[in-house]
Parts: sequence; C-alpha cells; structure tokens
Amino acid sequence: MTTKALEGIRVLDMTHVQSGPSATQLMAWLGADVVKLEAPGGDITRTQLRDIPDADSLYFTMLNSNKRSITLNTKTERGKQILTELIRRSDVMVENFGPGAVDRMGFTWDRIREINPRIVYASIKGFGEGPYTAFKAYEVVAQAMGGSMATTGFEDGPPMATGAQIGDSGTGIHAVAAVLAALLQRTRTGRGQRVNVAMQHAVLNLCRVKLRDQQRLAHGPLAEYPNEDFGDEVPRSGNASGGGQPGWAVRCAPGGPNDYVYVIVQPAGWQPLTRLIARPELADDPEWSTPQARLPKLAKMFQLIEEWTSTLSKWQVLERLNAQNIPCGPILSTREIIEDSSLAANDMVVEVEHPERGSYVTVGNPLKLSDSPVEITASPLLGEHNEEIYIGELGLGDEELRLLKSAGVI
Repeated sequence: MTTKALEGIRVLDMTHVQSGPSATQLMAWLGADVVKLEAPGGDITRTQLRDIPDADSLYFTMLNSNKRSITLNTKTERGKQILTELIRRSDVMVENFGPGAVDRMGFTWDRIREINPRIVYASIKGFGEGPYTAFKAYEVVAQAMGGSMATTGFEDGPPMATGAQIGDSGTGIHAVAAVLAALLQRTRTGRGQRVNVAMQHAVLNLCRVKLRDQQRLAHGPLAEYPNEDFGDEVPRSGNASGGGQPGWAVRCAPGGPNDYVYVIVQPAGWQPLTRLIARPELADDPEWSTPQARLPKLAKMFQLIEEWTSTLSKWQVLERLNAQNIPCGPILSTREIIEDSSLAANDMVVEVEHPERGSYVTVGNPLKLSDSPVEITASPLLGEHNEEIYIGELGLGDEELRLLKSAGVI
C-alpha cells in the first residue's frame, strides 16, 4: 500500500477564509491528517457567496477538502482544556486570526511549546512587525501593499488587482513551504518552532522582478516596456512580459473578450514569425532583424502580428505558432478552463461528490508526487468528526460529549 508524503503528521487547522485553509488543504492533499477546528458557528465562508440554500458554499468546499472538522468554543474553560490536549497531540498548528487573538486565548508561543515542544506553530498575518501590524488584511489589500497593484494595469489607467489570489492562496503556499522546512529541521533537532508568514511579504516575493526594474530605472528607461515616458517608479505596462523577451496579448477572431493569444517574440522565432504574418522581408531588414532594433518598435511589432492573428481563431493561431516553436498561449476563460479535458486528465479540474451539494467541480492538487497519490475528497460538514475525534481519540464519554454540546462548548 502506498503511503503519502505527510502521512502520520497531524495538523491542527485553526484557520478560516482563504489564506490559512489554502495552506492546510495542500498539507491534507500531501497526506497529513488535517483537523479543522471551527467555532460552533463554523468558518464564515460556509455561508458566504452561497449558490445553494442551506449547503456549504463553494467558497468553503473548494478550500477545505480532505480535512476532518470538529467544533470547539475556545473561550470556555473546558474548551481551553480540550484545545490543550489537541495541541499536545499535533505536529503542526496553523492559525490566521487577527494579531494577538490566539495569545488572548491564553495560548502564547511560550505556552504552546510548553504543551508540545515538537510542534510547528504557523501563523499567517497580513503584515510583519511594524506600523502595519494591526491593520486588517484582505486579498487586494495585500496586493496593494505588496507591489502588485501599482505595477498592474495599463499606463493610462488606475492600479489594478490581479484575478490570481496571490495575497491569500499565494501566502498559503509560502506557509506550506515554511512548515515543511520546519518539520524537516525537527528531524535533526527534535524541536518544533514558530513560523510566521505575512501576506504583504508573500506578495512582495512574487513581485520581485518589479523591484529589479525599480533599481534598473536609475540607469535609464526600461527598453522592454512599451511605455513612452518613465518617471522614478516602475510604471504599469499593460500586457508586456516584463522579462528578457517581449510579449503581448494579440487579438484573434471573432473578437470576443477572451479571443486573444499571448505571444513571446524570441530572437530565434522572429524569422518564422515574419513568414507567418506574410512579412518575410522583415527577417533581414536591419530595422527589424535584431532584438535591439525591435525594442523601440514593440507596439508596431505586435500591431503587425495582430493584423495576422485577428483573421484566425485563437486555436488556429496556437497551432501555427507552436508548429514554429514560438512560445504562446491562448487566453483561457474560466469556462474554457473548467471544460478543459487536459486539465481534467491531469486531475487539476476535479469533480467531487458532496453530501449536501451533490456534484461540484474543484481545483485539484498542483503538487504531483509519484509516491504520494492524491484523491480529492469532499470538505467536511461542520463538526462532522466531533464524535470520531473527541470520543475515539481523546477518550471523552458519550455523556460528556452531549453535555459539551448542550453547554455550547462544541
């Protein structure tokens, strides 16, 4: 029987909304036993953005698969006692409450490691120590303060948020990396440790190329950007690739909102590209033949390419560019992604059965380990595993469980 990468690791999941649950869901997919601890009212996202009355929302189900759920009121004395026992039995504890919330429960880091010296205690916050520490953080707030919004959008438009959840799920992935490193270090030291990951910091890490360009500005305009004017800050540059090879999204037929292909023009691809767009004379024209010659004319270059692509569907453009080994990709809408057979074949778009919702589609595990296969299972119902964990694992009696429920402790 195949074991999973994190089999035998117990994760106490005290997270809610997205940044924390995205991290603990990845750990669950990697084989950890993730016990989601919720207040008796449940994670707020169970009811947010509901599309089916009285059923857990897709917001919740798509971030909490492969977990077990228990309820516990940690503000009660008995609740604190039970939490202490859960911490004692866990390898990892993850929380993303507001700053100081867990401390105010009476569970400081000193207290937690006193209970369990081997535990890895991970906290996801909006910001690090400093003037922003107590600020409330949301996805787009993190994008705003991590460098993403200032550099996203077109030059003549306002700052823009990206549809990718780089503040929430992006931070979750950073948290997983830190937790796994701490678990590996524990195998050498025998000790757990404190892990802190801030959403602003994670977004900044993902925006590092913009800080690269901020420093390059000191030496003159950024030639690979399509902008005409440069001040003392990295400008918004539309769909420019921002890398060493220029790229742009060019329109295709019939001209719908996602009828575009993103094209990268590498030096080796210029000659075959000139043939495709029926301008073969540009291949050897000194005004166009080298990357240095083309850089000042990027807008004109992509206009010429678009004159060709606008006569074809994005799938035809994809086929013809790939035949010439020219890097490109069609802009896939959310509908096209959810219906993409290759993503389904790679278990990245997965259909799951839920006892209340019925069948729904979710995103699969992007981390593919040959010896740690993943089957995506439905998110747990609220308190679904109370009896299994409290009676079966912690040894509470049936009568005590009933009394805990009537008293609002679970």
